[in-house]
Amino acid sequence: MESVKPSAMTPAKSKLARTFAKVLHIRAVSGVAPVDGVKKVKPQEKVVKDDQKPVKSKGSWSQLFDKDDKDDENKVVIEALLAKIFATISSVKAAYSQLQYAQSPYDAEGIQSADCLVVKELKNLSEFKQCYFKKQFDFSPEKTLVSAEIQELNSLLKTYEIMRKKLESQLRLKDSEIIFLREKLEEINKQNKLTEKRLYSSGQLSMLDHLHFSGLSPSHFNAVLRHAVKSIRGFVRLMIDEMKTAGWDIDAAANSIQPNAVYYKADHKCFAFESFVCREMFNAFHYPNYSPAKEPLPERKKQQQQQLFFERFTELKSVKAKDYLSRKSKSSFGKFCRVKYLQVIHPKMESSFFGNLNHRNLVNSGEFPDTGFFASFAEMAKRVWLLHCLAFSFQPEASIFQVNKGTRFSEVYMESLDDEAFLPSNNTQESDPRVAFTVVPGFRIGKTVLQCQVYLSQFQTNHNH
Repeated sequence: MESVKPSAMTPAKSKLARTFAKVLHIRAVSGVAPVDGVKKVKPQEKVVKDDQKPVKSKGSWSQLFDKDDKDDENKVVIEALLAKIFATISSVKAAYSQLQYAQSPYDAEGIQSADCLVVKELKNLSEFKQCYFKKQFDFSPEKTLVSAEIQELNSLLKTYEIMRKKLESQLRLKDSEIIFLREKLEEINKQNKLTEKRLYSSGQLSMLDHLHFSGLSPSHFNAVLRHAVKSIRGFVRLMIDEMKTAGWDIDAAANSIQPNAVYYKADHKCFAFESFVCREMFNAFHYPNYSPAKEPLPERKKQQQQQLFFERFTELKSVKAKDYLSRKSKSSFGKFCRVKYLQVIHPKMESSFFGNLNHRNLVNSGEFPDTGFFASFAEMAKRVWLLHCLAFSFQPEASIFQVNKGTRFSEVYMESLDDEAFLPSNNTQESDPRVAFTVVPGFRIGKTVLQCQVYLSQFQTNHNH
């Protein structure tokens, strides 16, 4: 082989020489066993002219097998290094999980310990990087593989242990929340019972606890009337809420009750529903027992009838409606509840509220539903029935009245529910405000007039030119 001066070598050939030197150095460092006392090296390549590729000289069969063994050994070494890297990454993940766990609740020692572990494992990864670049591989790859697998499993186990502690901590937190919510629920239930007690108690009727038949006056009747109206409005709010939940068109429903009524505010449409409930509940109010008498009663029997109605009033006044109905389902009040429920609650409405007609079926069969909705209705019906009983306890009995649509407003007989109607900007007509519809009827007791409640509005009328 001809010798070539270093100064005459091209850059490519100089690089090739350096590569061979590195390969020989790696083989010496990596501990490749010599054969017959001589280390195996690659056969030198013949140096040829610059425009020709170097041609390797053919080696013996033993050199080819030795090359295959070396490739397999290098593969195992690389696998061992990768296993150590992945095992170390698992250790970093486990240490980071421990660091997160120690932050809540705050554990200073735990945070410091986990931080040290993270730094330690990151340093290990840096060392592996340097070993790879310097080709300083492990002399026992099989042992390293097993050790790395054990390390990775331990890290995984540690991660699961931290996860278990986290879940236990969350479970304790949820248990605390459950206890808190249960206590809150108990408190709300107590408040509901108090509210229910106030709802079902006589409230404003407490002034009538010691009332005697001989001491009746229009002021007593007015107190019962206000109590009944308050109950009606509470039931109307419940009914509208149920309609909204069931997806009813509130505007269309209000317009079907009071066509062409113009409201000053959107929430005034509740008065249309209130007028409907009052119309149904007070229908036939002027008849004893809400039904026409077969023949006029003589004067002596009228006095007995007044006494009978007052006794009914006294009996029912301080009792819950549902308790009274459970004991006396066939009483006059029970019949009144059945008839009025079927009139006020349309089958389509009930079906949309509850998905069935169970309430209606029970009422038709002579029983009463044990639900909050019917309890609210029954309480409202009770207060209207009490007003009816008290009306027929007077001599002469109290009479009921309402005003027609378009009637001019009169402060003597009417009470307006919308003060906006009297504002100059809203009252564009030269005449006084007119009645759109009666919401709550009025009553006369002798010479005393209890005003009806009305809604005043402008009408959508056609003008002929």
